Amino acid sequence: MDQSTTTTTPLLSTPWRHRLRLKTSLSSELSGAVGDLGTYIPIVLTLTLVSHLDLGTTLIFTSLYNIATGLLFDIPMPVQPMKSIAAVAVAESSSGHLTVPQIAAAGLSTSIVLLFLGSTGLMSFLYRFLPLPVVRGVQLSQGLSFAFTAIKYIRYNQDLVTSKSGTPRSLLGFDGLVVALVSLLFLILTTGAGDHHDDNPDDHENQTLHARDDDDGCRQPRNRRECKRLRFLSSIPSALIVFLVGLFLCFLRDPSVFKDLKFGPSKISVLKITWEDWKIGFVRAAIPQIPLSILNSVIAVCKLSGDLFPDREASAMKVSVSVGIMNFVGCWFGAMPVCHGAGGLAGQYRFGGRSGLSVVFLGIGKLVLGLVFGNSFGMILGQFPIGILGVLLLFAGIELAMACRDMNTKEESFVMLVCAAVSLTGSSAALGFGCGILLFLLLKLRQKVDCCGYGFLRSNKPKSSVDGETSSIIP
Repeated sequence: MDQSTTTTTPLLSTPWRHRLRLKTSLSSELSGAVGDLGTYIPIVLTLTLVSHLDLGTTLIFTSLYNIATGLLFDIPMPVQPMKSIAAVAVAESSSGHLTVPQIAAAGLSTSIVLLFLGSTGLMSFLYRFLPLPVVRGVQLSQGLSFAFTAIKYIRYNQDLVTSKSGTPRSLLGFDGLVVALVSLLFLILTTGAGDHHDDNPDDHENQTLHARDDDDGCRQPRNRRECKRLRFLSSIPSALIVFLVGLFLCFLRDPSVFKDLKFGPSKISVLKITWEDWKIGFVRAAIPQIPLSILNSVIAVCKLSGDLFPDREASAMKVSVSVGIMNFVGCWFGAMPVCHGAGGLAGQYRFGGRSGLSVVFLGIGKLVLGLVFGNSFGMILGQFPIGILGVLLLFAGIELAMACRDMNTKEESFVMLVCAAVSLTGSSAALGFGCGILLFLLLKLRQKVDCCGYGFLRSNKPKSSVDGETSSIIP
């Protein structure tokens, strides 16, 4: 990683009035707000059904996290579930599912580590000196993992309780394959491959004209019409429309959810966490979560923020401390352990989020739902079409994976692909990261050995008369 370009923007350097300004259109920010729900909803719903996590409490606390991080970082910084903790919590084992106090203990244990690394500056040290190809490998593996999961959501019926795919999804129905494919086609037509034509229309038009400089001037009006059409399609809040259609289909799938809704927030109380809860939570859930949080929730997020927002790159120290503080506040009250995720940032950017206001809007929506419906809102989410969630998750995963397209040399690509392959095969970002670091060091050692060996051979090579004449001529 280039150490000369790792400067970050101070957290509070931008005046508050600038943080409350739209960086793009309001519709784009609203569309970007729902860009990470493809991962948020399935995990939260699974924890609610299996571990009896209180959805109302989680909605309220994550809404406050969204609002705070949106205003502080001034980018669409996501707030997502800690995936490894969630996976362990709902997995079948001889000791059963994790209880809510054990989940909270795992989140608190992880936050202690991140707070320590962030406050001591060790996280910034890691971010500064980690090789870029290894970071790209972690991003690629995470993006492809999201994409593979998304395809399963689209093609097969899902049992969220057991996290297993079932029979192939039926063609018709409110959660049929046609609904998912129509949503997919709609998002492709409106957002394309992720090229955004509303950020700076003049620049885009100049690039289009420059690419066609061999054409005569009569084609320029056609280019302008094309740019206007693309800007119009980009201004459509496509992800928000797809999400609202999904909510509407919830009530069509099961109209009885109206009767199950209860108004009012959930009762919030402090959890009683025993020493046994701490031990089980740390050993079973925190230990596998800590390396994932360091790599994906801090290192990969900061690097991706620098790629997407060069003037507002997030600091590794502040992101690490942010994750620690969020969980120290919410986990004591039974809220779901959360972190920042590169996939969520990629998804929100992919659908139009350009400022912190995008996640502020999302936080306001969560807060309203948490205060009005509380835990009963899970009845609605339980009917949300999984195929639509798969479509949203697919775009987020592909956007994250495409951040790796800046690997220009064969050596960089080799390290990145090995790191990604090991991460995907072993389902462990830490294992892939370790292999990537080892491979990177071996390649660097090989270069130094080659250089030393080449110099040794040159120093022992007998000089010919031609060499002597040449050396006497050249000063």
